[in-house]
Amino acid sequence: MRTALVFALFVVYLVFLVPALPLCALLGLREPLISVGLAFARMGRAILGVKMEISGLDRFDPRAPYIFMPNHASFLDGPLAMMAIPGTARVILKKSILRVPVLGLAMRHVGFVPVDRKGAEGGKRSIARAAALIRERGYSFLIFPEGTRSRDGNLQPFRRGGFFLALAGGAPIVPVTIRGTFELMPKGQRSVRRGKVGIVFHPPIPVAGYTPETMGRLMDEVRRAILSEMGRAT
Repeated sequence: MRTALVFALFVVYLVFLVPALPLCALLGLREPLISVGLAFARMGRAILGVKMEISGLDRFDPRAPYIFMPNHASFLDGPLAMMAIPGTARVILKKSILRVPVLGLAMRHVGFVPVDRKGAEGGKRSIARAAALIRERGYSFLIFPEGTRSRDGNLQPFRRGGFFLALAGGAPIVPVTIRGTFELMPKGQRSVRRGKVGIVFHPPIPVAGYTPETMGRLMDEVRRAILSEMGRAT
């Protein structure tokens, strides 16, 4: 029943986008579309019975651009992290998601960046586009360094794409620890259990001085920060 209500809420949001998207595109408005989307997401979270406990927001300037890097154990991680991040952040998404009618156009308009994972060149173009948005518009990005959801809830090896983005955009990395989502909705499960999720924002890690050759040290530092809170109770 709760899942059906959330799906109905998603349909209402799509209906809202039909007139709102052309108007926002005409006026050059982006933030309002994201804010409304997050408001619908918060309603969905309330329907599903998922509570959030957020800490560490005082560790960074919400007006500055960052690369937020959380662990990834559940489908819930992305929406919940977006709700927890102050202001608005953008995401690099699979190209297929942006083909969803209306929603895909809205995502492109607000600055979400598509990526074709079939080739290295597609990834490089996406990183270059996202880095330009960081430098020119001050956008923050949400990137899962593991690349895909964990099957057992443990932290997986990191991929390098998000770190290349941080170096190219010059934005500090904020490691984020998300606890509790694996228990509520592990990979392969379609329903969401009620419960509480903890989200911890760690101090930003500057990327100045790091290069592709020394990126391994940067990845290790982010990994240590995320792991430092993963074992704590929510």
